[in-house]
Amino acid sequence: MRISNALRRAALALLTTGTLALAPAALADTGHHGSHGQAWRGAWAASPQSAAAPLGPNWSQQGFDNHTVRQVVRVTAAGTRTRIELTNRYGTGPLRIAGATVARTAGGSAIEPGSVRTLRFGHRPSVTIPAGETLLSDAANLPVEAFEQLTVTLYLADPTGPATFHSFSSATSYRAEGDHRADLSGAAFRETSGSWYFLSGVEVTGGRDTARRDGIVTFGDSITDGVGSTTDADNRYPDELAERLAATGRSRAVLNHGIGGNEVVNDTTWAGEKAVARFRKDVLTEKGVSTVILLEGINDIGGSGPAFPGGPTPEVSVERLVEGHRTLIRQAHAKGLKVVGATLTPIKGSFYDTPVNEAKREAFNTWVRASGAYDAVVDFDRAVADPADPDRILPAYDSGDHLHPGDAGYTAMARALDLDVL
Repeated sequence: MRISNALRRAALALLTTGTLALAPAALADTGHHGSHGQAWRGAWAASPQSAAAPLGPNWSQQGFDNHTVRQVVRVTAAGTRTRIELTNRYGTGPLRIAGATVARTAGGSAIEPGSVRTLRFGHRPSVTIPAGETLLSDAANLPVEAFEQLTVTLYLADPTGPATFHSFSSATSYRAEGDHRADLSGAAFRETSGSWYFLSGVEVTGGRDTARRDGIVTFGDSITDGVGSTTDADNRYPDELAERLAATGRSRAVLNHGIGGNEVVNDTTWAGEKAVARFRKDVLTEKGVSTVILLEGINDIGGSGPAFPGGPTPEVSVERLVEGHRTLIRQAHAKGLKVVGATLTPIKGSFYDTPVNEAKREAFNTWVRASGAYDAVVDFDRAVADPADPDRILPAYDSGDHLHPGDAGYTAMARALDLDVL
């Protein structure tokens, strides 16, 4: 007989204090296995970016000083133990984490009583992360189920300097002055942000799915990132894909490595390193994955125009964009990953809409469909296009800017993926 989540949590409450992460792993453990030989696998992810604020205010440039930051994420894999990944990839100096907790979310910035676990790093409650580095916490005895929301709380007692962050979270993060890492109530968290800070991953191990290595990474720009979806609703296309897989009895972890504004072959000051550089850091380090979905290139096509946020980037030919994708495919295949290529979605009526850009988009999509370069192809272009005007997003799928889908559009994208191919 299967034990219910409620009974499991009740038993856990009797066995733990709710404040100390038990059976910690080593600080330097960035490998695939926890104690007792159990394999770790990704359950949630966000790609790091350097501090920037061209599209609106956030906390990245100023950083933090005697602040507690509370961040809510939804995992797509289950496990009996949990650990988090913190990154100072783009920091200008050492980052001190004075303390951290993980707990189940109770709504908003509140957390569930009895679920709070103090995170430790090499058996210590605090840690300093050198500039440019990323590390994992020790394991916390916090069982989670797929699609549960977790709240990660970081106490940053000292000035951090500019913060490594993820700009477009489509989720609300919270900030309070002073140390509120274990507060059950969210009353102290009076400031909010639409970004994630220092948190780049959640991993799980244990349970019936321990040995599974079939996770999916979705890689791309703002349309993978979920720009245009409802905040705090988890309606990005990767979220919808994870839900669709679970509903059909084929549950798999889906990890989102999109960055709004990102380009395949150009670095930007505000939208992350170019995809051909960050792919190795963001995708090839993920544990327990077998497949990557590539949807990227529209910013390379439109980025040289005056409407590109943060200023124009060098013009990119279709040939150069194709070579960038071939580079990503080679990197993925070298690690044994299956690659699903995606066509670029419509731009008519958007700030990218020019005859030159549309011709490039169509030429690139023709290559995606016909080249045979990928292991499989998903036609997101046709999935969200208006049948009466195929160069335009169907109005019911449009977030309003004629470039990014809304919730219904992201659902249509998830439905376009052939689950048998995945």
